[in-house]
Amino acid sequence: MPMTEEIGMRPRSRWGYEWKSRAALFGIPLVHVAFGRDSAGRRRVAKGFIAIGRFAFGAITVAQFGVGLIFGLGQFVCGLTAVGQVAAGILVAIGQAATGLIAVGQVAAGLYALAQVGYGRYLWTPTHIDMEAVALFHTIYFKLAQLVGLE
Repeated sequence: MPMTEEIGMRPRSRWGYEWKSRAALFGIPLVHVAFGRDSAGRRRVAKGFIAIGRFAFGAITVAQFGVGLIFGLGQFVCGLTAVGQVAAGILVAIGQAATGLIAVGQVAAGLYALAQVGYGRYLWTPTHIDMEAVALFHTIYFKLAQLVGLE
């Protein structure tokens, strides 16, 4: 009997899923999906141009913890643009907590920030309204509305 069972502990189960597209560029898979742990017990990390997993790194990433060089979506993400519970974007970040050049969130910090509580050069919060921030966020809203056919 393994020692872990003798002291009432169960051995960690090895589970997970991993898939890589056959298509690759510079040796990097176009799509890589990875969850769980491998047979050696190591966390699986998705690494591809499109990376999907609990932990992921790619140009476009969907992950709990991830880096999306162009776009990241997840719980804790960073990249050029990021959308997540905690989002750090170089250009744009949207999340409960967000930081970036343009940041939108419950708590946000950026050059332009739209937030309940925020810090920024151009800030729009319930207690502080900078007209430069209002102009930018209204412009973004109307451009997006036109793009999806609402205007």
